[in-house]
Amino acid sequence: MVTDQAELRLDPERFRRTGIAEAVYAPGKSPEQCAAAVAGLLAGGPAGPVLLTRAAPEQVEAARERNPGATETAAGLVWHALPPAPGTVLVLTAGTGDLPVAREAVAVLAAYGHDSTLVADVGVAGLHRVLAQRRRLAEADVVIVVAGMEGALASVAAGLTGAPVIAVPTSTGYGSGLEGVTALLAMTASCSPGVTVVGIDNGFGAGCAAVRTLRPLTGGPR
Repeated sequence: MVTDQAELRLDPERFRRTGIAEAVYAPGKSPEQCAAAVAGLLAGGPAGPVLLTRAAPEQVEAARERNPGATETAAGLVWHALPPAPGTVLVLTAGTGDLPVAREAVAVLAAYGHDSTLVADVGVAGLHRVLAQRRRLAEADVVIVVAGMEGALASVAAGLTGAPVIAVPTSTGYGSGLEGVTALLAMTASCSPGVTVVGIDNGFGAGCAAVRTLRPLTGGPR
């Protein structure tokens, strides 16, 4: 006999512990489960934002109907975004095909009050394009690099800035790109020391990593 114990076990205290609130990841959930999870987190009186990520239209509709006041972003929906916080984040993409992942990171940063500058299509096939961003790279507190193919942009960017670099491999690319595996391995083997790498297409995780990196500027939980 199989018993399905699929009730929600939410963690509304996560933001107070870690500075990163629990998000509701929509894929695999029914619209009703998405709406209920958001409602449960909101009922906990969150000090941080509540995000519904990668939601399909029917999940968005159900969550909004039950929980008014959401703002739509590239990451999905957000309730209770935080007020403006210090920190300068530069988000670079190697190509325009990487933009959906980059915009997810930008949306997470915005939910936590951080402004960012998104500069697309500065891949190393035209090295002058990333070199033209040297001023922004020098001024940034955190740099997020989003790249598929061979993922080389992360190493180049990390060689041009003293800021923490968070690299996001994407599944864009041909043949031996292996749906992002090649970029992932290249980024983890970067010759530029200290590059942080998140999972393939994980713009959400990159945004959260940047929020954690900026914590000394914001005075959040440590």
